[in-house]
Amino acid sequence: MIPTDRLDQITQRFEYLEAAMAAASGSEIAALAKEYSDLKPVVEQIALWRQLRADLADAQEMLADPDMKELAEEELPILRARLPEAEHDLQLALLPKDEADARPAMLEIRPGTGGEEAALFAGDLLRMYQRYAEGRGWKLEIVEEQATELGGIKEVVAHISGENVFARLKYESGVHRVQRVPTTESGGRIHTSAATVAVLPEAQDVDIEISQNDIRIDTMRSSGAGGQHVNTTDSAVRITHMPSGIVVTSSEKSQHRNREIAMQVLRTKLYDLERHKADSERSASRAAQVGSGDRSERIRTYNFPQGRMTDHRINLTLYKLDQVMQGDLDEVIDALTADAQSTMLAEMGHGT
Repeated sequence: MIPTDRLDQITQRFEYLEAAMAAASGSEIAALAKEYSDLKPVVEQIALWRQLRADLADAQEMLADPDMKELAEEELPILRARLPEAEHDLQLALLPKDEADARPAMLEIRPGTGGEEAALFAGDLLRMYQRYAEGRGWKLEIVEEQATELGGIKEVVAHISGENVFARLKYESGVHRVQRVPTTESGGRIHTSAATVAVLPEAQDVDIEISQNDIRIDTMRSSGAGGQHVNTTDSAVRITHMPSGIVVTSSEKSQHRNREIAMQVLRTKLYDLERHKADSERSASRAAQVGSGDRSERIRTYNFPQGRMTDHRINLTLYKLDQVMQGDLDEVIDALTADAQSTMLAEMGHGT
């Protein structure tokens, strides 16, 4: 059931913002414009739904008019078919928005069980996300990367910026499992290994305030894979946040830039902790939901011999693993998003 009183409140707020923007100046306009742009698609959906309902009522009245009855009988099935879709779209537009959806994100990938094969798979996942980012016109920058001698990854942290980055990637957090014959396996046996992915919305300066008394900053010699590109100065920076125990590092050539990057990563991790705490307090069933962010949860299996990828949260299996590993992730991300929206709609329907 659509709450019509809420629709009236949204429409009135939108009209107020429209008038206020015309009279505002300077910094006031920017704040008003943000809320205005957020509400505009919702108001457009409200207008479409209301117009359909009005057209449907008019067509039903026309049935009583002999001259208009034939036209009404043609229009009514079309209008009745369009109304449920418009109502569903309106319900989606009314869902609470995650204010972090539009933010850039920090991507972290670490090998799990499986030794060197897990490290190689972690590298495959990084390339998969790099290609996905390229396809969407995003910018992916490596913040910290530790490679193995065989070309795998011990750990990688990347910053991804662009449109709706966190909204598209937030369901990627969890354990990704791979089943394949490793290049180091001479007997042709299939091995199972895993890597852990974490996607965190980037924190803004106003989100988290970090006291200088709570952190310890250490500088150290940074080095590249295989001895390449080794810095001759102690430029790498490691920051330890003592209250939480979080440790972050950055190994760019500029020590000043490393401090900036490491502080941003630390701020993002602390912001993520605050978000998880708030989410847990709001919903006791949160751990059972798609995108819970539980990074110990096995979310996906990549089976190379069968050419399939299975997302266990929504029981989705795609037999196009080659395309997925090349960054073709939209189908699974769209399905995860739709499932999360359905869960939210069901909760709203039960008044939770």
